[in-house]
Amino acid sequence: MTARAPIARVVFDESHSEAWTIRPDVAARMQPSHPADSSYADAAAALAAHDFGIVAHTDGPLDEDALRAADVLVIAHPSEARWERVVPGGSPQFSDAELDAITAFVHAGGGLIVLGETEQDKYGTNLNALVQRFGLTVRNDTVSDYAHHHAGAPHWVIGDLQSGGPRADVDLLARVDAACFYRAGTLDVMPSDAPARVLARAAATSSSPGAALAAVTQHGAGRVVVLADSDLFGDDCLGDLDHADLWLNLVTWAAGARFAQPLDEAPSPIIADPQWTALRDATDALRLLQQPDGSLDPQADRAAAGMHVEAMLRALKALGAHVPHQAAYVAAAQADLAAWRDGGFGIPDFTDSLDRFRPDQHRVDGIEHLVLFPMYKQNGSRDKVFEALIVRVPWPAWLAQLEATRYDNAKFVPVALVDHTLGYDSECAVLFPETVTVSGRPANHFGGIFCDREARRFRDRVGAAVRVLGVNVPPDAAALLSSEALSRDAFELWDLVHDRTHSHGDLPFDPFMIRQRAPYWMYALEELRCDLTAFTEAVTLEREGFAFARHAQTAILFDRLFRFPVTGPRVRNYDGLGGQLLFAFLHKTRRIHWTDNQLTIEWDNVADGVLELRELVEDLYRTGIDRSKLGHWAAAHDLVAAYVPPASGSRWAREVRAFTDLADLRPYIDEVLEDEFPLSLFYVALQSRLAADREERAQVATVAA
Repeated sequence: MTARAPIARVVFDESHSEAWTIRPDVAARMQPSHPADSSYADAAAALAAHDFGIVAHTDGPLDEDALRAADVLVIAHPSEARWERVVPGGSPQFSDAELDAITAFVHAGGGLIVLGETEQDKYGTNLNALVQRFGLTVRNDTVSDYAHHHAGAPHWVIGDLQSGGPRADVDLLARVDAACFYRAGTLDVMPSDAPARVLARAAATSSSPGAALAAVTQHGAGRVVVLADSDLFGDDCLGDLDHADLWLNLVTWAAGARFAQPLDEAPSPIIADPQWTALRDATDALRLLQQPDGSLDPQADRAAAGMHVEAMLRALKALGAHVPHQAAYVAAAQADLAAWRDGGFGIPDFTDSLDRFRPDQHRVDGIEHLVLFPMYKQNGSRDKVFEALIVRVPWPAWLAQLEATRYDNAKFVPVALVDHTLGYDSECAVLFPETVTVSGRPANHFGGIFCDREARRFRDRVGAAVRVLGVNVPPDAAALLSSEALSRDAFELWDLVHDRTHSHGDLPFDPFMIRQRAPYWMYALEELRCDLTAFTEAVTLEREGFAFARHAQTAILFDRLFRFPVTGPRVRNYDGLGGQLLFAFLHKTRRIHWTDNQLTIEWDNVADGVLELRELVEDLYRTGIDRSKLGHWAAAHDLVAAYVPPASGSRWAREVRAFTDLADLRPYIDEVLEDEFPLSLFYVALQSRLAADREERAQVATVAA
């Protein structure tokens, strides 16, 4: 796979006589007979595979300039050379200026990971002078445990992992069931108003019963991780037990402030042009004079409408200089707009403009498109009035490679909304040809999906649900919920696979279902099938080494579980029903638990649950070709009803269904209740808690303002 841009920068200090290096050639000089005993190269490679930028700091002080290149600083066991094989050069002592610089770095949002050792006091380092600033001390100790140890070595102690923590806190032990500390010291946690959280303790059977082995804390905007052993992430031990997952969890958590930073994008040349403001304002003013079908209101001021059109035509001509790749479209839009005016302001016809609007032919990362159409908004206003947009295409190399080699979809165009007229102050997250007003059948060249808008709603609404439910969120999922860049990219991957799935697989009916009428659970299953397929592909990509694909899995899982069921009205809400089915299946098969008013996800096996549900839906599709349409609809209802009980009074429930095959099934569709599958008690309660949370946060914001 084409490499992704780094999501955060991890600097390994190798200027203070550390016993570990991420440079294989240096490790080979330190330990010629067994370089792995001095190497953190595998730990660095694991981070690089998860899109972290990795660098070793080898010369000069750890001052403000050196730390400016870091989001996370790793200090792994500094030592005098008489005790360890160490990186050549430097002193294990940190200067007062360095200690101050590192403290300031953390306070401003940096992450710090410090790895101490057994018999810490002998190594000639003042590492404790650093970690004590954050309420921790590495004690001079060597833990042994003859009852709980690894590989028959009593000094290789199995840590007693301390799961849990504050509600809705990040679960630093997600996917971690066991960790070994090889000849470890212990930690002292100083009392304070916000003491460090201990992640692992020595067992009660050890020589230091209950002593802390690993702890985390926060300082200002930053985060600190301290462990009393450094071997567990070395090349020899990273593959043991769950050390690799623990390592990724700790580094990802430590980089939290970086993920929360807004996406840094170049300013739009179109939005900087005053003619864009003129186009946007004139379009907004013209909309107020239009009827729902797009024609001018008979009572409207026709002279004013003409002035608005003239302003729009002038702006289009001027803005065309910014989008030379759209020359044919801009010319057609001017012609269609002028024809609408000259024809008496009737129902607009933008057939020619739509035919020449081809963002699918210009999928270049960062390219911008100008959009002006009379159109309705999906999940928004159905009025076919004029809207003007600036959209930017995110088309990173990794996404282009996936589309070109694996998920061919020539019409798929992810877009980000740069600016827009007031009609897009709505829930609309797509730019589809069928929304544009034309005289005949619309051209179908592209499908634009606002990945930035979907990602923002994901972060806001799913983030709120996760908070009020106390979900055990892994650090990578927490990063996704806070990161504009990660979440947008996750939706790009999700949407690419989802969109093409409508036309792939066993399809006993029109995949898009735009030329037939069907009960709404059929739409629910089709949308869910596409999402389950996207999830499955993301699992496959992750297993093949494209680690980022895990974020797409999380986005699908969380959006389906926590946003779709409680969004929108309950009248034939097919997206909501798909989410209800996924939740009910995972709950019934014990992949998620609702206990003590807290939702727990079994992160080790939840993906298997999603894949099992996909098999059920796929089997329904495969066998559907042999059924009548009525039989297929009934089988689909039965599948949903096995997990989501139908409403009382349902005429479609298996127990009371008494339909016979007819040429025209519309009477049976009319028998479908508006809310055929009502929300469960869980989701009704979630709606209430989310409303209360919104009100509380609004009050806090008002007070703060």
